Amino acid sequence: MTDNKQHDTINIFLPAAGLGERLRPITNHAPKPLLPVLGKPLIEIILEKLAPVCTGKIGINLHYKPDMLRAWAAASPYAERIVFFPEDPILGTGGALKNAGSFLSNSPFLVHNADILLDIDFSGLIETHLRNRNIATLVTHRLPLLSNVVIDENDLVLDVENPGASRPDKTRIAKKVAYTGIALYSPEILQFLPAGVSHATVAWIDAGKAGHRVQAFDVTGAYWNDIGTPATYAAAVLDAVSRNGEMIYRSMSAACGEVSADGYVVLEAGCTVKDHSRLRNCIVMPGAIAAGEQENRIIGPDYVIELKESEMQPSLHARQHKHVQLSSPLMQHHFARTILATPSLQKETADALLIGMGGSDRRYYRVRNADTTAVLMECRQDDPDYERHLVYTEFFEAHAIPVPRLLALHEAEKRALFEDLGDTSLYSYLKLPRESDRIELLYQGVLDILVKLHGRATRHVEECLMLRERIFDQAYFRWETNYFLERFVVGLRHAAPTDPTALNQELDRLAQKAFAFPRVIIHRDFQSQNIMITAQDTPRVIDFQGARMAPAAYDIASILWDPYYRIDDAVRERLVEYYVNGMKQDAAGFDEGAFQESIVICRLQRHMQALGAYGFLAKEKGKTYFLKHVPEALRLLKEETGITKNDYPELYRLVKDLS
Repeated sequence: MTDNKQHDTINIFLPAAGLGERLRPITNHAPKPLLPVLGKPLIEIILEKLAPVCTGKIGINLHYKPDMLRAWAAASPYAERIVFFPEDPILGTGGALKNAGSFLSNSPFLVHNADILLDIDFSGLIETHLRNRNIATLVTHRLPLLSNVVIDENDLVLDVENPGASRPDKTRIAKKVAYTGIALYSPEILQFLPAGVSHATVAWIDAGKAGHRVQAFDVTGAYWNDIGTPATYAAAVLDAVSRNGEMIYRSMSAACGEVSADGYVVLEAGCTVKDHSRLRNCIVMPGAIAAGEQENRIIGPDYVIELKESEMQPSLHARQHKHVQLSSPLMQHHFARTILATPSLQKETADALLIGMGGSDRRYYRVRNADTTAVLMECRQDDPDYERHLVYTEFFEAHAIPVPRLLALHEAEKRALFEDLGDTSLYSYLKLPRESDRIELLYQGVLDILVKLHGRATRHVEECLMLRERIFDQAYFRWETNYFLERFVVGLRHAAPTDPTALNQELDRLAQKAFAFPRVIIHRDFQSQNIMITAQDTPRVIDFQGARMAPAAYDIASILWDPYYRIDDAVRERLVEYYVNGMKQDAAGFDEGAFQESIVICRLQRHMQALGAYGFLAKEKGKTYFLKHVPEALRLLKEETGITKNDYPELYRLVKDLS
């Protein structure tokens, strides 16, 4: 999305009078514009996008629960800009504009329904409208289900099928688009609106017939959600969670005991979740009290709305919803029990929901039939990690490393079926209140896995040639630090070392030193998002395809100095000691001195790698939510370069000035 420019002469009008009948009982408690999305009302989210672009006044029409909207406006940052236009009765999309005619008649105005979320550059819309001298510029989307606006080859509106109903005429063959609920108008549109109740769509047609330009502005591909039902509201909320790179959101004012949370869980302001509750794919609304087992639900103060699992997913995942054949060789063995248990379960297909993406094309789906689930991995034909994943899984399972069990595979199609570990990562687990002793105990369990990996599995690495020969060598250490310089220092912070030659010499020495330490099997990305928490708080490991032979402290740095979760210094010291004691018992010849010396070196390496990754993912992949982890990763790197500044002074100077 490009930067928005200010347009001082553009006012805003937000239709907000509707009853929200399809959203009841949710709208029994608040009008649609005030429904929360991660603590912010819809209307506020909309104005955060529009107000910086259109710096004129903000008109809002009122009918349903007007006092709540007035109270919100008075406390909002936009209070001095807002003008209200009460309606009784509701006047429709056209009548609302006519009713606010005195407000809208002096300059172009942008109309944005107060229950629509659209992610576009509104400056482009405004510039198109003004440049083309349109009387109306309609923001449209190519969605056949709702496409009833007929346009010509120049995107000018010719007709609207079933005006006011957004219902296409399926018998008519024409170029058609869907109106998003957002438009930019010139004041002249008001002359085509009668007094009283009317539809803006009729004014479009009449204005076009009178020789004015009514143009469609295509935003197909942009995020658009018309929030009209509980399912579309849930999608808006979960899309917001997903865009933040999260699966759990908890408002600071949500009262929450010790609970089990799996999948997407949103706790809005003022809600309460009782101790020992279990939530899976739930949105808990303001004022609601959740207790016991809750799954695939919107929970309100006096209602519970049941939704399908596919409806309690972000939009991208919901769109990827598909069915798989249970009778296929890949599925039939694992799902045989549920298929044969009762005649009612003898189905040909099972639901498969997207739960994650690895690399550019790899997909992971949860396949569910009755109470039995599994994770389907689909890879492209040339994916080198497919074979590595299978080989490592077999090797790690043989040596008690708790990875997902391989259930079945289809080599020719590069598909494999794995045990389902659920959706609760350590990262998500720590988003909800936990007792400190319980957290430390859980981290001890995580370190027990590393002791097995670094000790027991390493002793048997000869059994896995693919892993034994995958050495984390000097060149790879240098690749990581170059990645940091290119993707973070230059790419994200637009900085540069004062003495590149001296810095490169230091990084060469750092790589040489890191490579000189004893090597074990390491996970290579052993951080809280790759640790899954299963029943009875049992940690399991995923995403281990990057495993290599390297210093053990690299994994320790990854998990105990994790930018995703800050561990108390005293707790960290105890956990390092716990790991060392475990290695002394499990790994003959463990060199504690070399390990302790390697920790700060591996911390330097790990955090430069992490910052490089955040820069790459944010700028090249558009995953800007990684930027929220930069401050903690940079704080850790500054701490480490401060400790080692005598050995690496140029690196210290570079990092000290980064912000």
